Amino acid sequence: MTSVAYALKEAFNNLGRNALIVLGAILAVFISLTLTFGTLVFGEVVRVNTLQWAQDVRVIAFLQDDMTAAGTDDLQQEVSSWPQVQDVFYVSKPDAHEEALVLFSNDDAMLRVLGENPDLLPASLRVQPVDPEDYDLIVTRLESTPGVLQVESADDAIDAMIALRDGLQIMFWLLAVALGVAAVALIANTIHMAIYARREEIEIMRLVGASNWFVRTPFLIEGAMEGLIGGALAVTFIVVAQRLAVGQLEQLPAWINLEIQGDFLLKQGALVLLFGVLAGLIGSSLSLAVHRTLRS
Repeated sequence: MTSVAYALKEAFNNLGRNALIVLGAILAVFISLTLTFGTLVFGEVVRVNTLQWAQDVRVIAFLQDDMTAAGTDDLQQEVSSWPQVQDVFYVSKPDAHEEALVLFSNDDAMLRVLGENPDLLPASLRVQPVDPEDYDLIVTRLESTPGVLQVESADDAIDAMIALRDGLQIMFWLLAVALGVAAVALIANTIHMAIYARREEIEIMRLVGASNWFVRTPFLIEGAMEGLIGGALAVTFIVVAQRLAVGQLEQLPAWINLEIQGDFLLKQGALVLLFGVLAGLIGSSLSLAVHRTLRS
């Protein structure tokens, strides 16, 4: 118990004794973890918006004209039961005609054709996948389904959206890892400077028989505290900034959503705090391992 009290006392003393150096380390951790947590939050915003945009991506199954109402209902129920399908709705010939009039409102030639042939467009089922990656399988199954005349999907747009989502996720994680390594290096450098400033005191403690762990523990606690404080500041800054952005940017288009679930912020914020502590411990351990004054 005495050793624990001594380690905590020395850790706090070190923080106060090297205030400027410690402040620099905390700020460095704060910047690194702010960028890391900000990257995770931005990645979540991209993911949420990608899913939102994906809701507008539908596979269109045009139905044969001889399909009866009962046959259409059965087909709709069958398609909706597929595990890859999230939603299916029916568009009748009149509804398709009205939709086309809106879509081609600036095309006089097409409007004339639609006016002369109000039954030109077939009825259809609009199918929304659970995941954009499922659209290819849905198209294949629909093409082999009786009663389906033709299947259309925005293949290139869907592939581009999936590639954008996956590419951004990889970039976000690589950046987060790089920034995390930078935070560890900065804490290690700070602890190294603290050890160097107290090298004579440490030599005296070693001469009177102090064990390595007795000497090292305060530095480990100091590193963990620097990481914790820096992480707490980073989480607070990003959460406040995200809330302010949501409140101040209400004029953004409806298809851009900056809202994030509180559970995500809570869980990821806790992980950032934990990483801050681990970064402090790892950085301190690295510095202690290479410093000749504390070698076994």
